[in-house]
Amino acid sequence: MFNTTVKDLLQEALAERTDLFLIDFTISNDQSINIIIDGDNGVRVEDCIFISRAIENNIDREEHDFSLDVASAGAAAPLTLPRQFKKNVGRTLEVKTKTENIEAELISASEDSIDLKWKAREPKPVGKGKVTVQKEKTIAYSDIVEAKVMIKF
Repeated sequence: MFNTTVKDLLQEALAERTDLFLIDFTISNDQSINIIIDGDNGVRVEDCIFISRAIENNIDREEHDFSLDVASAGAAAPLTLPRQFKKNVGRTLEVKTKTENIEAELISASEDSIDLKWKAREPKPVGKGKVTVQKEKTIAYSDIVEAKVMIKF
């Protein structure tokens, strides 16, 4: 009953704020609620407060003893949903697949895959030395082991 109530309140809050979306949601046996959200325009403290209040203000503390933690996915957290990839188009990602690691610019993201482009040094077709070439690749989400945004200063 408690779990269903929390899920319903969370869904109502996310329906009201369509710019926010759920990354992870857990309720432990001791009624510790952990919610991780992300947003199309990032996540501000006010967004976390909005989700927290939507749940906390609608559950009777006299009836249920619980703890609630609402947080953003964080800058270093791996990307897991197509919506996260879409909001990071134009940024540099480190993408790990089963066969390779690629650091590249995310040029597009669909519901099934991402498109990357990067520069690589390869041996010249004729003669000695190397030449810089532009590479592009489409990778299905199912082939991605981990993808993170590269934070550059």
